[in-house]
Amino acid sequence: MKQFALMLAIALAPLPVFADAPEITQVRVIKEGMGWRFFVTISHGDTGWDHYANGWEVLDAQGNVLGYREMMHPHVAEQPFTRSLGHVMLPDGTREVFVRAKCSLGDTTAEAVRVAIDYYD
Repeated sequence: MKQFALMLAIALAPLPVFADAPEITQVRVIKEGMGWRFFVTISHGDTGWDHYANGWEVLDAQGNVLGYREMMHPHVAEQPFTRSLGHVMLPDGTREVFVRAKCSLGDTTAEAVRVAIDYYD
């Protein structure tokens, strides 16, 4: 009987909730003066201040960070959400970059999203 009670207690114990890593659903890039503006749409199971999508970054092909957009609060009731980052300077001749989102628990998008840079748009 004690074993059954112990197994029942373990089975009914609250388990931590694990949300998925942030997912980038769309990226739009426009030329803006000497730099570029990135519009990134993210979907994430924000639960509040304990776990939320807290930023995204623009990377070159070698993994160097070219720009970072920090999110200062959770977006529990606003999913998916879009935020922009301007004045991102790309090295001359850059034809593609990668965008990766992060959450407050350290999870990142499973794979960085490849974004083509169109100089004629």
